[in-house]
Amino acid sequence: MVVEETCTMHLNMNMNMDMDMDLELDIDLAMECAPIGRTVKSALMRAQAEARVIVGLSAAINVLSKSPEGSLFCLMAQPKDGDSATHMHEVLLEAFCYENDIYVIKVDDATKLSRILGQDSVESCCLVQKVWADAPEEQLTKAENQLVDYCEAHWDAPQQPIVQLPAV
Repeated sequence: MVVEETCTMHLNMNMNMDMDMDLELDIDLAMECAPIGRTVKSALMRAQAEARVIVGLSAAINVLSKSPEGSLFCLMAQPKDGDSATHMHEVLLEAFCYENDIYVIKVDDATKLSRILGQDSVESCCLVQKVWADAPEEQLTKAENQLVDYCEAHWDAPQQPIVQLPAV
């Protein structure tokens, strides 16, 4: 099941509202209604700029084995047919993430994922680390909050939906 959500909500704005208020509401509505693939891309690009992304299956496994509590999301691309060793690692990584309450987001294409991350080689997964900005609680961006809500909505699904990333 591939998911590409769209928002069909429309706001009827009062004619007396200020134009700046209309623009601000339109921007907020667009962010709230963005297809989940664009939200994933936005969260990844922000985390990448903040050096909170661990790219690659081996690097992800290494980081998780040392401190799983520091990871927020694990993004995994659809596995390629025929590579059973990599597939086995990915299945174990996914199970480990669920066991440690790390949100798993399955995406449609490793090439798109790699391009969003600016990688030269094609990578099948990445981790997004949490932000702990001098506070006892983690700090989430708006896109990350939306992804947490998305993941919570699909947490108990028998088969996780596959998010269609935007073309890069």
